Amino acid sequence: MNSEQFQKKIQAAKKTDKVVTTILYVIGGFFLVLLIVLAAYILIKGAMGFKPSYLSFTSEGIGNQFFNTLYLVVLSLIISVPIGIGAGIYLAEYAGDNKLTAVIRISIESLSSLPSIVVGLFGYLVFILMTGMDWNLFAGALAVSILSLPSITTTTEDALRSLPKSYKQGSMGLGASHWKAITSVLLPACFPRIITGVILAAGRGFGEAAALLYTAGQSTVLNWHNWNLTSPTCPLNPFRSGETLALHIWVLRTEGSLHANSTDIANVAAAVLIILTLVFSLGARQITRNITKKATGE
Repeated sequence: MNSEQFQKKIQAAKKTDKVVTTILYVIGGFFLVLLIVLAAYILIKGAMGFKPSYLSFTSEGIGNQFFNTLYLVVLSLIISVPIGIGAGIYLAEYAGDNKLTAVIRISIESLSSLPSIVVGLFGYLVFILMTGMDWNLFAGALAVSILSLPSITTTTEDALRSLPKSYKQGSMGLGASHWKAITSVLLPACFPRIITGVILAAGRGFGEAAALLYTAGQSTVLNWHNWNLTSPTCPLNPFRSGETLALHIWVLRTEGSLHANSTDIANVAAAVLIILTLVFSLGARQITRNITKKATGE
C-alpha cells in the first residue's frame, strides 16, 4: 500500500466517523428534545390547574401521597443499596468465572427485564398472602427493591471492573487487606458511578405503580399528631397501607368520576412527581461531587 492509498483510507475513515457522529448527535438531540417537551407539557398542564389546596395533607391534596412516595423510596433504598453493592463487590472482586457466577449474572439480567406487574403479583403472593398481612409500604418497598437491585448490582460491578488494576495492587502492596483495599480505595474511586445506579433505583421507586398496586395498597389515612409506630395511622409506620403519587395519578385517571377536579389534581401530582425526581437526581449528583472533591483534595 503506497502513501496515496493510505491517505485515501484515512480520509474515508474520517468521513465515516463524521457521518456516524452526526447521526448519533441527531439521535441524542431528538431524545433530549422529546424529554424536554414531555417534561414541559406535564409542568405546564400542572401549573394551569394548580390550586394551593392541592398540596395540602387533606383528602383533596396530595401531601400524604407525596410523603408516602418519599418514605417508600427511602425504605427501598435501605433494602436494595447494601444488597446491590454487596452483590456487585462479590461479582467483581471475589467470584470466579464458573457456572455459579454465570447463573447469577443470567439471573440478574433476567430480573432486570421482568415486567413490574409480575413483580407486583409475586410481592402480593409472598409479602402479603404468605405473611397474612394487609397491603403495606414495607411490602411495596420490597417489591421495588427487587426491581432496582439489578441496576445497582450491575453498576457497582462495572464500576469496580473499570478501575485500573494499579489501584488495588498499590493499596495491597502497602499492606492493606483485600477488603480494606475495596472499602478504602476501590469503592471511593468509583463512588460517582455507584451513585448513578442508586439514582436509577430511586427513579424506579418514584415512578412505579404496577408493583405497588398489589403490595402498598391504594388507601392512605394519616394522623400527623399520632407518632405511635404501631398505629395504622402513624406516618412512620412502614406496615400501613400507603398510596404513592404514581398510584394516585393512576387512580384519578381510572376512577376520575369519584373525585372532584380529578384531572387537575392528577396533572398537579404528575408535575410534582417530575420535580421531585429532578430535585432528587440533582441533589444526589451534587452530594457526589462534594464527596469526590473532598476525597481528591480539590
